[in-house]
Amino acid sequence: MPLLADWLLRHSVVMCLLLHSLVLMTFCFHHAATSCSKSCYCTESESGGKTVRCSNLQLTEIPQDIPNDTRRVYLDFNLFTTIPTNAFAGLQHLVELDLSHNELSQLEPGAFRGLGSSLQFLDLSSNKLGNFTAEAFEGLRARANLTNNPWHCNCNLQMAMPRVDLEPASLTGIVCHTSDPEEKEVIGRAFLLAPDIDLCVVMKRTTDVAMLVVMFGWFTMVISYLVYYVRANQEDARRHLEYLKSLPSRQGKSEESSTISTVV
Repeated sequence: MPLLADWLLRHSVVMCLLLHSLVLMTFCFHHAATSCSKSCYCTESESGGKTVRCSNLQLTEIPQDIPNDTRRVYLDFNLFTTIPTNAFAGLQHLVELDLSHNELSQLEPGAFRGLGSSLQFLDLSSNKLGNFTAEAFEGLRARANLTNNPWHCNCNLQMAMPRVDLEPASLTGIVCHTSDPEEKEVIGRAFLLAPDIDLCVVMKRTTDVAMLVVMFGWFTMVISYLVYYVRANQEDARRHLEYLKSLPSRQGKSEESSTISTVV
C-alpha cells in the first residue's frame, strides 16, 4: 500500500504540472490572438467585433502584432511608403482596412494576400500612388477607394484598373496627373470614365511593327532558301542535261564502229 500511495502521489504531481502548463499555454495563445496591438487603441462590440485604431501615430511600418480576430483596422494618417507582400497575413476576419492619408507609393505583389475571403472595403485614398500591378490585389474582392492619388496613366495602369473592384463613387476621383504617351487631353481627366482614351495604342502599334519585322525576316529567309534551292537544282539539271546530250553521240559512234566491223 505505501508503494501504491507513493506511485499515485508522484503521478498526480506530474499530471498537475502538465495541466498547469497546458492552461498557461492556452492563456498565452489566447492573449496573443486577442490582445491589442502595441501603441494602438482597441475597442470591441458584440455586433461589430474588434476594431484596432492606429491612426496618426507616425508609423512607418505595418504593425505585425494586430490581433487575429480583428474586424476593422484604421492605419490612416501615418507615414507608410510601401505595403510589403503578405503584410496582413493572418487577419482572416478583417472586413475593413483604412490606409488613407499616408505616403504610399508602392504596392508589392501579394500585398493584400489572405484578405480575399473577408475584406469588404479598402481605402487607399490620398496617398502617392502613381501606378500598380494587378498582382498587388491578388484574390481581393473588396471595394477599393483609390481617389486623390497622383496617377501616372499608361497602358499598364489602364489594364490593371479594371481588375480591381472600385467603389463606384470613387471613379471620378481617379484622375491622371501625368500620362504615357504624353497627351494633353488625358491630364486632369478621370480616364476610367472616358471611353475615348486608349493609352495602349502606342504599345499596340509597337507590337504590330515588331510582328511585321518578324514576318519580314521569316519571309526573307524563305525567299533566300527558295533561291538557293532553285539555283542548286538548276546546276543539277544542267549537268543531267549535258549528260543526256552526250548519250546520242556515243550511241552513233558505237553504231558506226559496228558497221565498219561488219564490212571488214
